[in-house]
Amino acid sequence: MKISERELNRATLGRQLLLRREPLGAADAVRRILALQAQQPESPYLALWNRLDGFDPASLDTAFADRTLLKATLLRITLHAVHREDYPLLRAAMYPTLRATRLGYRYAAAGLTPATADELQPGLLQFADQEPRSNGDMTAWLAERVGEERKDGAWWGLRAYAPLVHAVTGGPWSFGTSPAYVAGPDDSFQGGADAALLELVPRYLAAFGPASVADMAQFATVRRGRVRMAVRELADSLEELEGPDGTVLYDIPGGLRPDADTPAPPRLMAMWDSVLLAHADRSRVIPPEYRPLVTRVNGDVLPTLLVDGKVAGVWRVAETGGIEATAFHDLPSEAWEGLAEEARGLVAWLAERESRVYRRYGHWWKKLPDGQVRVLPG
Repeated sequence: MKISERELNRATLGRQLLLRREPLGAADAVRRILALQAQQPESPYLALWNRLDGFDPASLDTAFADRTLLKATLLRITLHAVHREDYPLLRAAMYPTLRATRLGYRYAAAGLTPATADELQPGLLQFADQEPRSNGDMTAWLAERVGEERKDGAWWGLRAYAPLVHAVTGGPWSFGTSPAYVAGPDDSFQGGADAALLELVPRYLAAFGPASVADMAQFATVRRGRVRMAVRELADSLEELEGPDGTVLYDIPGGLRPDADTPAPPRLMAMWDSVLLAHADRSRVIPPEYRPLVTRVNGDVLPTLLVDGKVAGVWRVAETGGIEATAFHDLPSEAWEGLAEEARGLVAWLAERESRVYRRYGHWWKKLPDGQVRVLPG
């Protein structure tokens, strides 16, 4: 079966709750969409505002505070919010990658070995289980064991390699710019990394599919060879499709695939929204010519306008209030009207928390090409 580009777009948007806002709680929604990018504290909140009907940010506050949802370094070695029950699965599937990447480079340059990490980890977790610990607390603890000169390299590796999660520190979005760490839940997974990947593949496809081997490897930061082996083992339980460019795509039986003409409402997407980053081939959501505009040279992924299911520009909070939207191509009046309605809701929603979100990233707008600029909802 061949799937068109537009059908692929609608399938992914539908699974990511972006074709309509759904009446789900925060924790249930995160389980369904698997993970939320969380480098910026406000991004998980905006991601759920785009996806849930009547989303109350207090529900996400509670889920973070009682650790139903966890913020930790996981997929693509970046901060994500995931459900507590999915944390062991994701950790186990990524374990070979975490060990290879986080116990090399700066960690190895400090003269430390993987065996050192294994020796240090139990004590580090016990230290972080007593109360939340800052970066300074952690490096001081490590300095007593590996020495002052090696403490920073040790912490660079262990803060992602060890099963540590971020503790709530307050502020409008539960977490501030100075992180605190606590020991995560038991991250043991029966069967190890390969068994975890076998479970992760269908979970990923349910949330982001249909997808290729390269897409799955990109999402989880695992070697493509491991994904191919998992797909072969799961062959009897997966469907095979031909993508728009002929690439082989996989899907779960019964996976949501809306018609190509299904309306995709406009959205004001969060920075680093997962739907923009979960595939090796991101053209299903981001036109290739716009990818370098929204993903900056240092990896920052700007807040984007989603129009008819695809990135059409970027947005930021205007100095005078409202949402400044920059479109990279001419948009029809109905698209602007839809974006204005979204902006009206977002401005009111942000006013109760922090009206000037993402302000520190405003310098990128000086580097964008000329486009249609409007301040919404005016």
